[in-house]
Amino acid sequence: MPVPRLNILNETIRNLYFHVPMWFTMIVLFVGAFGYSIKYLRTGDLKDDVYAVQFTNTGIFFSILGMLTGMEWAQYTWGAAWSNDPKQLGTALSMLIYFAYTILRGGLKDDEKKAKISAVYNVFAFAMMIPLIFILPRMVDSLHPGNGGNPAFKQYDLDSGMRMVFYPAVIGWILLGMWIATLKIRLGIVKYAREFGLEEKWDFESEKRNIRGEK
Repeated sequence: MPVPRLNILNETIRNLYFHVPMWFTMIVLFVGAFGYSIKYLRTGDLKDDVYAVQFTNTGIFFSILGMLTGMEWAQYTWGAAWSNDPKQLGTALSMLIYFAYTILRGGLKDDEKKAKISAVYNVFAFAMMIPLIFILPRMVDSLHPGNGGNPAFKQYDLDSGMRMVFYPAVIGWILLGMWIATLKIRLGIVKYAREFGLEEKWDFESEKRNIRGEK
């Protein structure tokens, strides 16, 4: 499918179908992790902790994919993979905050203490991510479209042909991320159920059937 032939961007604009949807997927997964972290703090149910940690882990995976595709794009359009752009810096800080989440969980042995501390941390990590990615970069000059007076893609080059691919790509990547997280959640539930003897409470046999794709 043809794309707008713009100076500098040229064919690299096709990376829009990968880079941006991956960030959207990351955000959706972190929203899910944020919601289940709050739910765990309200209920104390370790099953909610399983949801929160696997949504977070999958979100981190997509953040890495988004960063790599963004750096590759920057190499061809800005002349360098890393240019200390405000949005690059904000995203890198957000990723470091979430990397610290995994380190925090790995350093705690007691499962209930681990779940409670990491849930609180997850809430604050999400609260920090919002200004770092969406607010602060828009207050200063930035090379990224839609930031610092730089026009967004939709204002000058996201034509009808690209929309036919871009919007389904966003939906597809989000569904892929949710599917990956769901598989990891089911495996995590089975692990906890076996470890703590919660098979009956957590419907252990049902989760095993879900993993095998059985009804």
